[in-house]
Amino acid sequence: MFDSVTSVALTSALDGLAQRQRTIANNIANVNTPNYQAKRVTFETALARSVAAGNGSAAATTSRSLEPTKLNGNNVNLDTETLSNVDTVLRYQFATQAANGAFSAVRAALRTS
Repeated sequence: MFDSVTSVALTSALDGLAQRQRTIANNIANVNTPNYQAKRVTFETALARSVAAGNGSAAATTSRSLEPTKLNGNNVNLDTETLSNVDTVLRYQFATQAANGAFSAVRAALRTS
């Protein structure tokens, strides 16, 4: 059960989303840092490929944001970061609810056996 494609994929998704949250927080913390280049975390495409292949394991990758750079060399866009954070939090909540549902089913099965 805990090494099923679904469980492994949920773990990969939670890891990727947590990494994205840390990266967004770091971007926001550096909004006024000269020459700081914002980062973006991606994992969804790799995760979809991994699930299709029957594995479910995928690592997140971090790359430089392609947002335009301001005069001080910084390219953090606070609006983009805020929206990305809201999206990430909602996805994280959804994934934790899905994982909790799987664990609840196992817990219920263990109680009845």
